Order: sequence, then structure tokens, then C-alpha cells
Amino acid sequence: MTEPALVVRGLEAGYGKIQVLWGVDLEVAAGSFLAVIGANGAGKTTLLRALTGLIPVRRGEVHALGRPLRGLSAAQIVRGRVGHVPEGRQLFPLMTVRENLDAGADYLPAARPRAERNRALVYELFPRLREREGQIAGTLSGGERQMVAIGRALMSDPKLLLVDEPSLGLSPALASDVFTALGQIASEGVTVVLVEQNVQRSLQLADQAVVLEHGAVRQRGTGAELLADPAVRAAYLSL
Repeated sequence: MTEPALVVRGLEAGYGKIQVLWGVDLEVAAGSFLAVIGANGAGKTTLLRALTGLIPVRRGEVHALGRPLRGLSAAQIVRGRVGHVPEGRQLFPLMTVRENLDAGADYLPAARPRAERNRALVYELFPRLREREGQIAGTLSGGERQMVAIGRALMSDPKLLLVDEPSLGLSPALASDVFTALGQIASEGVTVVLVEQNVQRSLQLADQAVVLEHGAVRQRGTGAELLADPAVRAAYLSL
């Protein structure tokens, strides 16, 4: 039996005196696509930040790709082939598209030998980035910046990719391009965990999905099951 790509048990985390996550349990099969949905303030971004070492885990265990992550730094986690596309893109605005992409592999000895292959994959997913390879990132559109952010994470050669609100602020057409690319990334064998405000598209893509409410998992099932659930539709799809 294949080992899960991500196992989370009893995860608790927060900021200062404020606790946000309360006993979160997740298990994500290798090569699958998990959507995490929930209202604003439910703890979705906090979950991804705790998984990638950006905030400390207060209680519980996290195992990714067969090794424990609790106590590791964000740098150690990304070196272990866990990629993170944070909310807000966070590019280097004065560097070119190519320089931003290459930054995803430059400081990772295991990723550097595969940089050319991974860059070719990024350009296949996002042909527009090949056209804008020499353009300064700060002059790109919002959709193009999101493509660079995803591409930079792919340059780290991840086996597990965590993506936070990729369609935020994008036009429907550009958002559709991003979702299509995420589906293709999953089809390449990369395990994807997606936090996203577009619940319908997320659940359409997802093999598995969870509903996060007040920092805890309240519901789980396949993407199709949650998409058909009347309570989910009423709460998150205005249907």
C-alpha cells in the first residue's frame, strides 16, 4: 500500500495568544488532489502556514512524504520537496520572470539538476511566461504574477504542493487557466492541497475535500460528494 503524501493528526496552531486550529486531522493519498474549503477566518491559510513551517505547530503531528515536519524550518521543509504557493504571490518585483522562476531551484541542491526540465514544464503549463521571460515581475498582470508564483514553486521539484487562494483577484479567464494548470500538475503525479475561495471549481478538481470551520474539520468526502451536498451548496455556493 502506498504511503500517504500528507498525514496530519491533532494539529493545533495560531498566532500569539490566539489559537486558530483545533485538532485538525487530514490524510492525503500520494498523487491525489485535496481541496480545503471554508469561510473567511476558518483557518485555511493558517493550516498551510503551519504545514510549511511558517508558524509553529503547538500540538499534534505532521508527516509529509514519509517524514515528520514538526520542528523543521520552512527552508528544511521545502528542501524535502514540499512546495508552497502563498496567498498574495510574494514575488521578487525587480527581478525578471526567469530570475523569479530560477530562484525556486537555485538554493535547493536536489532541485538544481532538474531545473531545466521543470522550467520546460512551467512554460508548457503557462506559455505566457515563456513570452515574458525577460520582463520585470513587478510589471506583470495579476494573473501572470500568479502563474510565476506557481511556476517558482514547481521549480523546487515538489512532490507535495500546497496552494493558497490562487484565483484571488483574477479575471474568470485567468482563473480558469490557473485551475487548468493545477489539474495538469496533479496529473503529473504531484500531490496538491488547494485552499481556494472558488468552491465549485475546487470541488470539481478535487479527489478529496474537507470543510474547515472555526479551525476544525467539520466535514469530509470526495469532491463530488461535497459538491452535491445541500448544506455545502447552501453555505458556499449560494444555491
